[in-house]
Order: sequence, then structure tokens, then C-alpha cells
Amino acid sequence: MMRSLWTAASGMTAQQTNVDTIANNLANVNTTGYKTESAEFKSLLYQNLQTKTTTANGERKPVNAQVGLGTRNSSITSHYTQGQFLASDNDLAFAIQGDGFFAVMGDDGNTYYTRNGNFFISQSADGGLMLCTSDGNPVIDSLGSPIIFDAEMEANKITVNADGQFMYPDETGNPAEIGISFGIFQFTNASGLDKTSGGLLAESEASGIPLNEADGAVTKRSQLKQGYLEGSNVNVATEMVNLITAQRAYELNSKAINASDEMLQQANQLYRA
Repeated sequence: MMRSLWTAASGMTAQQTNVDTIANNLANVNTTGYKTESAEFKSLLYQNLQTKTTTANGERKPVNAQVGLGTRNSSITSHYTQGQFLASDNDLAFAIQGDGFFAVMGDDGNTYYTRNGNFFISQSADGGLMLCTSDGNPVIDSLGSPIIFDAEMEANKITVNADGQFMYPDETGNPAEIGISFGIFQFTNASGLDKTSGGLLAESEASGIPLNEADGAVTKRSQLKQGYLEGSNVNVATEMVNLITAQRAYELNSKAINASDEMLQQANQLYRA
């Protein structure tokens, strides 16, 4: 009877993780570039109740007798499907159409990746105009350096074409390339990226090394759209259905614990009698 208590308890723990994941999705429904997550589960070890492959009469059994010992969380997977494009009043807002990621420099000097293209202009140490995130982290170009413009440039006149090349009006007023382009990177397994705070992602062994689109290391390059941001791909209706399902599963496991406890009480009463 104690086996059922442990099995049901593992189910409650697993469903609590499921609810935590769903709650995080709902909390980030309006977070720019957020990708929905789902909890994956696996069954635990099975215990053999009858190991012999034949009956007492020597007849071969078609199946053996095993009982499962519960479940546990195996992974929380991010789904990198395209989010909806949302118009932005920020002239330096960019949305990626494709599998690429922007690269930014963290406070620790390491490179991190994000789908949030809501960028701003700040003053660099040498007096230039530096493209950065809302937290002040420099955005990295295709050569791995912070994107810095000349101090004489007007930020509202800076544009970017679909390939990520920065443009600025020349003497005739026509946009011309200035030799700076966005650093857009792809990963063999984007779901393997390590998540950090602020919507930043870090390279890991599971994700593989970053592939620079400018080097032609990918089969299909991403496209940029200026004046738009990529919204989250969270489907609220789906998450609410998943939440109800997880709640019901949690309740069923708690009922299994109550039933096992009542059966143990009855067994103890038989012993006392």
C-alpha cells in the first residue's frame, strides 16, 4: 500500500511543475519575444511483481507482471515558433522573421541571445551612439563588436534593410549602407539554450555553437522588419485548457493518496481486532 502513496505523491509533484510552467507562460503572454514552454514527463522505474515467465503449470505467459512507481519531470521545452508581429512606435524596434536571434553583450562580458528587438540609442564611452537594449546591454554586430554609430548621425534617420544592413541617408537623401550589420545567429537546437533573466539566452552544449548568418553557415537566413516587435507565441486558450487538465490530474493523485491512507487505516484496525 505504501507504493501507491509514493506513486501518487510523485504525480502531484509532477503536476505542480506542470502548473508552474503554465503559470509562467501566462505571466509572459505580453513579453516581447517570449516562447511558450511545456513540461515533459517520463515514467519512473517499474517493479516486477512476478519475474517468472511461466505459470505454476509450466505454461508460457504472454505478459509479465510489473507495476509502475510514478512519474517525474524530464524536461521543460521551449517552442520556438514564430510570434505575431506587433507595430511599435519605436523607430529602433526590430522583429525577426525566421530562426535567428539577436546577440547582446551581458554585464559579465559574455554574449547572450534574444528575440526581443526593442532597442534604443545610448552614449558610448568614446562619444558615439551605441545601440543597446532597454537594460543598457550593447547589441552586437555581425563581427562580434558593439554596434556604434557616428555621433553626428541622427537616430531617427537610421534604417535597416531586410538583411540586417544599417542604412543612413547620403548626400542625395537616399539610404546607403554604412558598413554595419546586425549580428543574427541560429542554433542547431534552440530549445537547448539556457534561459537567464531579462529574456536573454545563453549558449550551452545542448544548443550547439552559434551559427552566424553573415558567414553563410545557415541554409535559410532570417529577415528583419523595422518598426515591429515579435509578440509572444503563447496561446491563452490552450494554456487555460492545459491548466484545467493539470489541476484535474493533481486532484486525482490527491484522491489516490486519500484512498491509500484509508486502506491502511482499515488494515491497522484489522490488526488491532
